[in-house]
This record gives sequence, structure tokens and C-alpha cells, in this order.
Amino acid sequence: MAAREIIVKKYVVRLSGEEREQLVALTRKGRGPAQRLMKARILLKADASEAGEGWSDNQIIEALETSASMVYRVRKQLVEEGLEAVLSRKPRAAPAVPRIFDGEKEAKLIALACSEPPKGRARWTLRLLENKVVELNIVDRASDSTIGRTLKKTFSSRI
Repeated sequence: MAAREIIVKKYVVRLSGEEREQLVALTRKGRGPAQRLMKARILLKADASEAGEGWSDNQIIEALETSASMVYRVRKQLVEEGLEAVLSRKPRAAPAVPRIFDGEKEAKLIALACSEPPKGRARWTLRLLENKVVELNIVDRASDSTIGRTLKKTFSSRI
């Protein structure tokens, strides 16, 4: 078992005194996102500098009850991108999916939902609205669930 822990690590954590103080302060506070606190604890345990503990991955995994991949990713990110990258969340690479109904289209949908239903119908259904908004060129396409969410968001309970 001792032979397993003598693996040469590609990503060795060596924290400066300032970085170490920052991580210790973060963990002592105990406030903040759990993921950030876990990453700080992993780095403190993995620190191979003179002030650090230099624990093996197995010891860290067991003590902090985390996964091997988490320890590996934290080590790698620290070496490649620095401490700030490890402690902060990455911004989204791609923007969120654009909304189908903006304010103007939403208003048209609500007006349609509040209007008289088609002949032979007592009220609008989500499926009828789905077909009608495409027919009237309000939007190119929309599912009944999108229409339902939009109407629910605007508190239109006529449907």
C-alpha cells in the first residue's frame, strides 16, 4: 500500500505564505459556498511547501470525504490557472438559451390567451395557443410547455 502513495504527481501544490493565509482565513470563517470551502481544504492538505501538510490524495479523499477526481481537478486548476481560478466560479462559455418570448411577444401571447377561443371551444388550450402563435407569426416555434411556463410566470390563469 505504501508503494501506491509514492506516485510522482504531475500537479504539485506549492502555496505561498499569502495564499496559505487566504485559504486558512476562508476555512476558519466557514462561510461561503461549500464547493469553495472544500477546494480550500483540499489545497491546504495537498500543499507540499514547508508550511504545508503535503498529504497524499488518498489521505485527502478519506479525511474530506471527497472524490479522487475532485482532488485531481483542484490540483490541476491551481497549477495551470492559479488560486483565484480555483476559488471563483467559471463564467459560462456559451450564453444561456435565448428566450422565445420577449416582452412584446409575451404581451401578444397574453392578449391571445385572454381573447375569445376558437369556434367550438370553451377555452384556449396550450396546444391551441401553440399552433396559433406560430400561425400569427408571433414566434417561429414554441412548445405548449413553453407557453404554459410563460403564462404561469405572468399569472395568466384564464387557460
